[in-house]
Parts: sequence; C-alpha cells; structure tokens
Amino acid sequence: MSVVLRLSFLVFPLALAGEATAHPHVFVEAGVELTVDAAGTATGVTVSWEYDEFYSLTSFEELGLDTDYDGVLTPEELARLDGFDLNWIDGYEGDLYLSTADGPVDLGPPEGRGVEVVEGRIRSSHFRPLAVPMPAAGLTLQVYDPGYYTAYGLGLGVSVDGPCNAEVMPADRDEADARLTALLQERTAEQVEVDFPAVGDAYADTVAIRCE
Repeated sequence: MSVVLRLSFLVFPLALAGEATAHPHVFVEAGVELTVDAAGTATGVTVSWEYDEFYSLTSFEELGLDTDYDGVLTPEELARLDGFDLNWIDGYEGDLYLSTADGPVDLGPPEGRGVEVVEGRIRSSHFRPLAVPMPAAGLTLQVYDPGYYTAYGLGLGVSVDGPCNAEVMPADRDEADARLTALLQERTAEQVEVDFPAVGDAYADTVAIRCE
C-alpha cells in the first residue's frame, strides 16, 4: 500500500519502477495484549506501535514537532501528537487480524491509549474492542500490513490480561520470500508499482490463545 498505516496526513510515494521490489519501507515493532475476563471471554486487544527512527523523524517534521532536534517532546507537543495515527480511512483494518476456526473476528474502531517518544521513536497505543465478545480459547491473532509497505515485528511483546496464555508461532520467512518472489515474477515493474503483491500475512507471526 502507498499510505503507511493509512495515515491521513502523511503519504509516502510508491517505489520507482527500478525500485518496485524495495518493500517494506517502514518498520514497526508492535505489542499486543488480549483482554480476557474471568469467564475466559475475550473483549478486546490493546495494541502498541513503535515506529522506526526515520519514520518518527519524518512525522515530527510533518507536524512541526521537536524543532530543537533532541528527540524529546514537550507535554504540549505530545498532546499534539496524541492520536496522530488513528485517523483511519474507511475499510482499513488497523493491521490487526483476529480469527477463529470459523473465520475472521470483527473489531471495533480504535480507542486511543496515549503516545510517548522512546529514544527518538514514536510509540503509540490504542484499544480495539471485539464487536462481539467471544471465548478466547482458539483465537489466533496476527499483526501485518497486507501490502507489506510496513513490516511489523512483535518486539514490544505479546500477553494476555486474563486466565489464558499466548503462544507465538514465528512466520516461515523462507516460505514467505519464495511466495513473494513467485508473485513478483508474474508482474511487470509497472504492475508492482501500482499494486504490490499482498504478502504481508506470509511474513507475520501468528499468536495462538490457549486457555485451560
């Protein structure tokens, strides 16, 4: 996709024809915490995104923040930054995907949980309620950008707030690379520039929820 995380104020250009395969462009370390009540019902997910240094710097410049370039924002600047990445366009899934054996799980709109700057990197958090609370056992969760413009890791951790556990199953990167290579070979550089293959899911770790 050409818009990083679908932000409303900052649009990155698509790769030039000679650089069409140069995905991803932005790197985000994510953290997820599934909220589960005492009865084992999942009610929502708290998501944290920590953006790479270059993207953070670009965001500061776009918003007129950190004009002294020390990587530290004043309380007033943090207030202006808060919620900067929650102006989602219609149809954007928030790069968070929950599912059961029966199919995808619908999530509600994001609820801001604040923003901070950690060693020059923007770290924001938000909460996504499940549209319909359901048993947590058997849920799976992935964090990814389908178009692989943004690459996500789970470096901020995975946890469950409740009587369940989360098991992280790493993606098979060799298999993902092979899938991407095959899809790129089917397209011209111009086609890739306009519509990069949707391979983000192949690079995403899978979180499985286990409950006793």
